[in-house]
Amino acid sequence: MLLKDKICVITGAASSHSIGRATAILLAENGAKIAVLDVHGGVVDAAAALAEQYPASGCMALQCDITSQEECEAARDAVIARFGRVDALIHSAGIMKPAKYNEISPAEYELVMGVNLRGTFNIVTAFATTMAAQKSGSIVNVASVAAQRGGGLFGGAHYAASKGGVLSLTRTLARELGSANVRVNAICPSLIATDFVSEAMSADRLDELSTAIPLGRPGRPEEVAGACMFLASDLSTYMTGATLDVNGGIHIH
Repeated sequence: MLLKDKICVITGAASSHSIGRATAILLAENGAKIAVLDVHGGVVDAAAALAEQYPASGCMALQCDITSQEECEAARDAVIARFGRVDALIHSAGIMKPAKYNEISPAEYELVMGVNLRGTFNIVTAFATTMAAQKSGSIVNVASVAAQRGGGLFGGAHYAASKGGVLSLTRTLARELGSANVRVNAICPSLIATDFVSEAMSADRLDELSTAIPLGRPGRPEEVAGACMFLASDLSTYMTGATLDVNGGIHIH
C-alpha cells in the first residue's frame, strides 16, 4: 500500500462529500494512520465512521479552529502524543463566499481571508515545525483555480485573493523548508461537486458552469484526493513548490 503506516493529517474532513473526507478515505485505503481535523463537531462522527471502516487507520478526530494559532498547535501536539510523528498534512479546510467586489463587506473579507490565508499559515506552520525537526514530511495545500485565473467560476475577489496567498505561501515555505527535507506543494481544483457547491447553487446553474469546462462536468472530490495522495506519498519525493491543476481543463497554461 502506498502510504502504509504513514501518519497523515487531513483538514476539512467533517463533511461527507468534501475533498477532505475523500482524501481521508483514500489515504486510509492505502494504509495510512490518519487524523481528521475540522472546526465542526461533525468531525467526531467522521472519525468514528472512518475508524470503523478502516480499523488499521486508528483514525482520530481533532476539532480545531484554524484561525487560532493556539488551537492549531494543540492539534499538532495531540497527533504527536497519539502517533509519535507526522508524515503528511493535507490542508483542504476553507471557506467560500460568492460576491461581487462591491458587495463584499469588511466582515466577510476578514472572515474569508482569516480562514483561508491566516488559517493556512497557522495550521501549516504548526505542523511544519515538527516536520522540520524530524527532517521529513510533506505538506499539501488545496488552493483553487480562482487564484490562477482571477475567479470567474464561483467565489468572490476576496476568495481568489486568499487562495492566491496560499499559492505564494506554499512556494515560500517550499524554499525555506527544503533543507529540512520537508516538501510543500499545492493543488488547484476547479468546480468540484462537494456538499458546499451543491447547496450553494441549483443543478441548472451547475450544468451552465460546466459548459465552460473542456471535460464537460464538475470534478469529483475523489479526483482531487488522488492528487493529494500523490503529493503526500513517496511517488513525489522530488517535487516541492509545485502546483498541480485538477481542473478539467478550465485553465490551461
